Parts: sequence; structure tokens; C-alpha cells
Amino acid sequence: MNAGQVVAVCGAYGHTGRFVVAELRERGFVPLLLGRDAGRLAALARSHPGTGYRVVSVGDPSSLDAALVGADAVVNCAGPFAATAAPVIEAALRAGIAYVDVAAEIEANLDTFTHYTDRARRAGIPVVPAMAFFGGLGDLLVTTAMEDWTAADEVHVAYGLSGWHPTAGTLASGTVSRDRRDGRRVRYTGGRLDYHVDESALPTLDWDFPAPLGRRSVLGGFTMADVVTVPSHLAVPEVHTYMTTQAARELAAPGTPAPTAVDGSGRSAQTFTVDVVVRSGDTWRRRTASGRDIYAISAPLAVEAVHRILDGRTRTTGVASAGEIFDAPDFLRALSAHLTVAAPDASTTPLPRPLTAQARPMGG
Repeated sequence: MNAGQVVAVCGAYGHTGRFVVAELRERGFVPLLLGRDAGRLAALARSHPGTGYRVVSVGDPSSLDAALVGADAVVNCAGPFAATAAPVIEAALRAGIAYVDVAAEIEANLDTFTHYTDRARRAGIPVVPAMAFFGGLGDLLVTTAMEDWTAADEVHVAYGLSGWHPTAGTLASGTVSRDRRDGRRVRYTGGRLDYHVDESALPTLDWDFPAPLGRRSVLGGFTMADVVTVPSHLAVPEVHTYMTTQAARELAAPGTPAPTAVDGSGRSAQTFTVDVVVRSGDTWRRRTASGRDIYAISAPLAVEAVHRILDGRTRTTGVASAGEIFDAPDFLRALSAHLTVAAPDASTTPLPRPLTAQARPMGG
């Protein structure tokens, strides 16, 4: 079904890009490697016989146009996305092909929705930002947990990471986001993103993850891309995200090493559980997903998105999050080789009331 379909990968030789290239080949697509460094592109192409590559500069529209000739879709893995998303989306619109990225940057994702929603819809081109571990997976889980609801009172997304050894791209993107925020924090409350100054430390809370992870210390107010993707299509006035304190410390600590591969696929030993709880009135619903390596899992997420777009299995067009454009429960089932998804009984194990009481003031 995918034979001959060419998918360009911008930032192909980066950490996540390499996973995406391998996943595309595994699925029968023909990856087209794009990047700035001819030597690194050539080396990656040699490791995937028969794979072509093109040197590209995202700051040069003509270069991007030439690079996308013959491509059926493009996956942007080149951060910081504040600098690369807009030029690559513009090129995708000119080429008339779908665009998917793995951006975790809140501001870059917001820019995509703000500046391209109308243009991409008029052009009939799917543009799916944050189609990755942060932003995409949480949105799919929230949408699945909502079931028949079109609105809810609050959404909580807790990230239970065994640790976080960030890539160079993650650190660079984080620096860009902090610079754009100018010392402010961001949260989603009252139905909008709120940038505010708060010099106090983020609150430390206890989160009861499903077994076998169990109770873990998390940072409240550790805001991730879900605050853009979830409310882009669901009527939810409060979206709160949390991160295990150990992972947050490793991310912030100077000198934390990059991820270390422990198998032939390049995956690290890191494990994760994403626990989603939604509330409407007195009713709670919950979904969880567990797996290994937050960077590696972004590849099947992004490639499954491309697969569904090119097969016409989409619910809308233009700029849309994963949960809006795809059948979320079916999408998650398709990733069963990579993710374990469960529906813990929220009637007996809802978000702990003491945690909820502490979390609500964080949101305003």
C-alpha cells in the first residue's frame, strides 16, 4: 500500500529523525532525507541502501521547494521548530503535500495553529503539529478518554518518566522557548493560555500512577504541548500537565548525558507512563499509555499519522491535532506493538482529591 510513496524527513540525521527514517522504511515508505549537512546525510543514506537525500536550507524557499519535489508528505524533525516549522509548512503548502512535525515547543505549536489554520484548510492540506510523544500522545489519550463527551471541566496529563536524558535538540528548543517567554511561566486556565510571572518553585505533588509504577513525586505546573493540542479541538477550560521530579531534575541539570542506545534500534532503556484523567461534573474517565523511549516512540506516532493521511483516513483537513484529525482509539490500537494502552477504573481510582485541590490554584 505504501510502496513508492515518498516521505521527506527534514532533520533526518537528528536523534528523532533517524527513528522516523527507520520506521518509514519498516512501513514500506521511501524516505527522502533532508538536512543541512551533506556529509551526515550521505552517511545516513549509506546505512539505508536505496535512500536518497537532498541538502536543504530552511531559510531558502527555493531550496525547500527543490527538496520537496516528488514527495507525497513531509515530516519535520528539525528543531528548534520556532525557526523551522513555518518555512517547511510554507513549502508544503506550495507543494500541495501534507505536513507533520514532532514539535514539543508550546509557542511553535501555537504559531502553527494561529498562522496556518485558515490557509491550510482553504488549500485542503493536512498540517499536524506535535505529532510526537509530547502533545500528540497526550491528545490521543485525552480524546480517547473523553469517549462521547465533547466538553469536560478539566484535563490532567501526568508524565511518569523513569528519567530524562535530553537530546541536543531538546535543549536547544527549550532555550528558544524560555527566551520567548522572557522569564514567564505558561499555563492553560480559564479557556486560554496564560503567561505569568511567578518566582516561587513549582509545587511538588504525589501522583498515583497505575501499577506497576505506583505513587510518584511530580512537579505541578510543568507545562507541556498538551495545553495547545487538547484545547484546539476539545471544550476544556483547564488543562494541567505534570512531570516526575526525577525526570525534571535530569532535564534541568547541566551535564546530563544524551540518551544512550541499549539495543540495535537505537532505543534507550528509559521507560514512560502517560496517565490522563478527565473530569466532567462528578464523573471521571482515565486512560494510560506505557512504553519505552520518548524519542523513539515519536517515530511510530508520526509515521502512523502520515500513513493515515495518505490513505485518506482523516476526519478533517487544515491544521489539526492528532485527536481531532484521526480516530483516536483506533490510532492507539494501531500502535499496540509500541504502546500498552489501558483504561483504569476511574470510578474507584480518580485523580486523588488532595491533588486536585492543590492543582486547581496552579491553573489560576
